[in-house]
Amino acid sequence: MSAGFQCKKFYVAHDQCAMKVGTDGLMLGAFAPLPAAGCAILDIGAGSGLISLMLAQRSNGANVIDAVELDSAAAAQAATNVATSPWPNAVQLIKGDILTYHSDKRYRLIVSNPPFFQQALLPTDKRRSQARHTDSLPFGQLLRKAAELLDEQGVFSVILPRPEAEYLLQLAKTQGWYLAQRCEVRSKAEKPLQRLLLSLSLKPQLTQHSSLTIQQADGSYSAEYKALLRDFYLKF
Repeated sequence: MSAGFQCKKFYVAHDQCAMKVGTDGLMLGAFAPLPAAGCAILDIGAGSGLISLMLAQRSNGANVIDAVELDSAAAAQAATNVATSPWPNAVQLIKGDILTYHSDKRYRLIVSNPPFFQQALLPTDKRRSQARHTDSLPFGQLLRKAAELLDEQGVFSVILPRPEAEYLLQLAKTQGWYLAQRCEVRSKAEKPLQRLLLSLSLKPQLTQHSSLTIQQADGSYSAEYKALLRDFYLKF
């Protein structure tokens, strides 16, 4: 198993993290709408720090990013990843539970690659279970916390499998959220819809719809996937 993931401008060690760097985090880090310089960003469930570092790269360190991570080992490794990156002062790692997190800040962007398994058998590894299952971060509580911390002009961006994403959208509607962006992700054009990248707002607005196919029929990466991640993937 790889000890980490090398991006073009930074390295993410993840051997101490229950959940490793994966396609979901990479897509969310590149998809989330970057706010203007100086606006605060919050990363909920930061893991290895991948998404925070992608946002730091995209903003060239011009946004203050608070990254909250519950797991002690992951938080420590993320802090090291930040310290050895080109933007050591842009990201602040906060070891703690987002559900008990309080701040006077209001964030223009909140991102989360949240745990999403709701009914599957729990893994025997408690840290992996915490990272993968909603017991530690139920969707309803996640939405309420995001609403509490979001700037009135801000957005909350997540990535989820389709069933969980549709469930989150149902809950969000009951809590006064509006859908700002919906990107449908497929592994290949002929495959079923696999993931949804979503941005939610507390203000009414027209929804921007888009789609993304990761691979072409021959297994090579699609042009749109390369365009999304060319600033990060070494192979692009």
